[in-house]
Amino acid sequence: MERTQAPPVQKLRIRFAKRGRLRFASHRDFQRAFERALRRAGVPVAYSQGFTPHPKVSYAGAAPMGAASEAEYLEIAVTEECDPPAVSAALDAALPAGLDIVDVVVADHGSLADRLQASEWSIELPDAPFEALAAAVKAFLAEPVVEVQRMTKNGIRTLDARSAVVRMAVDPAGPTIRLVVRHQSPTVRPDDVLTGLRRLSGLRDTAHVATRLAQGPLDETAGTVGDPFNP
Repeated sequence: MERTQAPPVQKLRIRFAKRGRLRFASHRDFQRAFERALRRAGVPVAYSQGFTPHPKVSYAGAAPMGAASEAEYLEIAVTEECDPPAVSAALDAALPAGLDIVDVVVADHGSLADRLQASEWSIELPDAPFEALAAAVKAFLAEPVVEVQRMTKNGIRTLDARSAVVRMAVDPAGPTIRLVVRHQSPTVRPDDVLTGLRRLSGLRDTAHVATRLAQGPLDETAGTVGDPFNP
């Protein structure tokens, strides 16, 4: 017999981080961990109707596996009005270290996904000389199109890595590349940008760590990424 679920009365938007070794967790691994954390924390999450109800959780703009992030987002519907700081503390305690709740707010009108227009990334390349990185970035930005190939489940796909890059520069303190990437289809990832940099400049394939620093609305003029929680 089909069971009637309590209706949602509130939506909460959650910003979380993937840090350390947890950056290698897949999106599906995180979904399982988060749904377990909801139960442990006693969050009154709403469920869908039907014979196989599932929690009403909407994930948006997930970072690729292997990338760290300080700005991952999701939205949940709850059957009781909740205090966002209390939900934040309870979920953070229920999640493993490295999957960390950064902020929880009550959702306003509009779509969260529509506000995630771009990402700011940091790519650390500890073994790359600053001069080589600077030359690679200059060569990349000078090109109108930088085609790269990526292996997908449907085979090799060619995409233009240059069209997505709004701003890119080298931080000599790193050496680290800082870049703002526009969200588009197909998605351009930090690894795609690195592939383009290497192809144009002969930059060596060295170890790197990509970290998403921000994700939100894009200011095209300034080349900056805003906070999607701001009205």
